[in-house]
Formats: sequence, C-alpha cells, structure tokens
Amino acid sequence: MKTKDILKIASDRMGIDSLNEMQVKALGTWKSGGGDLVLYSPTGTGKTLAFALCLLQAMKPPMQQLQAVVLAPSRELVMQTAEVLRLLATGYKVTPCYGGHAVGDEKASLTVIPDIIVATPGRLLDLQRRDFINLNGTRLLVLDEMDKALELGFEEEMRQLLKRMPRLNRRILASATVLEIIPDYVRLHDPVTINVLDGSAQPADRIKVWKVNSASKDKLDTLRDLLLSLDGGKAIVFANYRESAERIHQWLTRRDIDSVLYHGALDQQERECAVAMFNNGSANVLVSTDLASRGLDIDTVEHIIHYHVPVSEQTYVHRNGRTARVAATGEAYVIVAPDEQLPAWISIDEPLILNPVATASRAPMATLYFQAGKKEKLSRGDIMGFIANNGGIEASEIGRIDVRDHYALAAIPRQQAQATLKRLQAAKVKGRKVRISLLK
Repeated sequence: MKTKDILKIASDRMGIDSLNEMQVKALGTWKSGGGDLVLYSPTGTGKTLAFALCLLQAMKPPMQQLQAVVLAPSRELVMQTAEVLRLLATGYKVTPCYGGHAVGDEKASLTVIPDIIVATPGRLLDLQRRDFINLNGTRLLVLDEMDKALELGFEEEMRQLLKRMPRLNRRILASATVLEIIPDYVRLHDPVTINVLDGSAQPADRIKVWKVNSASKDKLDTLRDLLLSLDGGKAIVFANYRESAERIHQWLTRRDIDSVLYHGALDQQERECAVAMFNNGSANVLVSTDLASRGLDIDTVEHIIHYHVPVSEQTYVHRNGRTARVAATGEAYVIVAPDEQLPAWISIDEPLILNPVATASRAPMATLYFQAGKKEKLSRGDIMGFIANNGGIEASEIGRIDVRDHYALAAIPRQQAQATLKRLQAAKVKGRKVRISLLK
C-alpha cells in the first residue's frame, strides 16, 4: 500500500491527523532501507500504529496468500493489534488467532487464506501443525512486545515458528523494554535500531507519584479511602497475586465501589467482559494482577494504584504505563504499610493526605449482555438500532458496543438499565429472540 493512502485511512477511520516523531522516524527508516527494524519506544506512544504503517507499506496487493505474520505474547494484545490492522488494511483480510476459543472457528476463518495473521505463538504453531495454515510463503514478520515473546516461555515455540517461515525477508521487532541480546534464531538482517526510550516527554515525566501511608499491614481500608478521595476518573489497582486481586475486588464490591476483576485464571470471556465494562463506563475501577500492565486496549486511565509494591522496576514502569498515554498526564499512588520499605527505583513526589467522601460515585453506565455475536450475524448497527427502537432510550444515550464471536455487549445509562432490559427482553433482534441480561 502507498504511504499516503495508509495515512488517509488512518485519518478517516482512526481520527489520526498526524504522526508523532517516533512514528515518522520508524516509517521513514523502514521505507528508506531494505533491512529489519528494531523499535524501542515507551508504552502509550503508538508503537502499534508505527509498525502497522511499516507493515502495510511493504505489503503487495492481496493475492490469496499469507504475506505477513504479527506475533504477540497475549490474546488481548492480539485482539487489539488485529483491530488496528483491520481499520487500516483496506482490501486485506486480517485474521486473529489465539487460545481460549474454539479451534473450529479459527479453522473456518482460515478457509479463505488471510493476507495477515495476528497470533500468539502457541496458537499459530498449533494451527500450522494441524495443517490449517501454511506459513512457508510469509515475507513479513512483526514481533510485538518482543521482550516477553523472546524471553518468557516462548523460546521453543518461536524457534519452531521461525523455521516454518524460511522466506522471511523483513522483520520488525517492537518493545518498550530493551532486550540485551536478540537470539540468533530470529535471523535479523541488516537491522536498524530506533530507541526513543531516553527521549523527551516520557510517560514517567507526565506522571505524578504519591505515597499513601497505610495505618495497618492490611491496606484495604486505605485503598477505600484513597478511591473515595480521587476526583473522578478511572483507576487500575495492581496487586501481586491473583488471590489478593480477588479479595480486593470482592471487598470493594461489597462497599458499592463499582469494580471489575482481571487476572490470568479467568476464562477469556470473563477477561474480555471486565475490560469492556471498564472501558464503557460500567466500572470505575479495574483490579488486576500485572497481566493488565501490558497489551490491553484500555481507554484513558487517570489513576494507577500500587496496592502491592511492584516486584521489579520493569513491572513498575509497565504498570504506570497504563496512564499518561500519548500526551496525557496521570497519577500513580503507592500504598505503603508500616515498616514497608520502598526500593530506590520508586521516586515519590510527595505524600498524599487522604480526604475521602462519604460514599462512592456509581459508574454512569450499565452493560447489556447479548447471547449472540458476529457468528450469529449480529453487528454493532443491529444492536444500536434494536436498543434505540425497543429500549425506550435515545440512540445518543447508548454507549460503547462490543461485538465478539458469540456474544455482544452494549453500554446504557445505569439509571434506566432495568427498565430498558425489561423492554428489550420482550422484543426480537433481527426477527429472532436473543437472550439478554445485565452484566454484574
């Protein structure tokens, strides 16, 4: 694709009128050379768009043959990247592949050979071994979050996958963390490295860090007071353990603080629904392990709360990277128990004096769950029209709509949720009954 055409699509479909300095440099370097690109840039600076632009600039016209593979270490990052590429890659088929849903659905989606596959390493290797996809002709490869993909348990899978792509001629490696050694099996060719991690306007420069003293080792009361002291906005609470995240979430829920839970032991749909409710205004707080510190498509987050002190500086950086994205500012809070010592790499601006209000403000929206999705031929437009025509609310009041393979979610005003649900349950969607409920 021509660069000017890609940029016009980015403007029309994503509202991106200009590229930032890193993206301009990445695209210019990629276009001017014939080798590989290694891109280091902070979280929230638009790496996905940068490598997507480079990838599409090198694509040949659609030819019913797999041209490019994008590998990412988590299903959430796969879905996010695939959505960006689908918006930009007009005329190309983009297929995401990841664990946690039916292999049969992916087999069906691969019946027509995609131009681009976005996948987790394990899933793509499994599909290749089943002969559902042929990787032999792949020319272009992107390794996103390469520090995780190349270090944390994916090495053998990565070796096997790269052996199955012998015709690769260009690679893009992207990360917010510098990898000291890039393994030989990646087979980099004439690489050029762009490193803007030490540049100006880092996310850390736009984040104010507060110390929040807890009167006891158990920090739940302090967390509540902190949340009730915040002046609006969304907050992510990070805990070091799944059990802790669950305990925090349950404790907040019993106190009418609208929170959702996210960690690796939840199934895929539970995780997707948690992120959707956080994004669409049905929850003010996301309680998570460090799984949420990278790769999630989360809208503007104003507050990062370290319920537990992070286990490493890298973890701390990635947690804070969930706020102050692009050019925004953000705030981080480190809750410190008596006698708990902070590591030297946490630099506190000042301690915070808590001033909690009496009761928490409820999230403005509620989420409708439709037990039908893309595979049942349900679209965002179908759901918008159905709610507006049958729910007793205006189309302008309907919030974000997310449509997955076999279910869909729609945000509606919380105060009208029960009445709207009752009306919709009596109606039909595209001539058929669909089970609808409110997500808790």
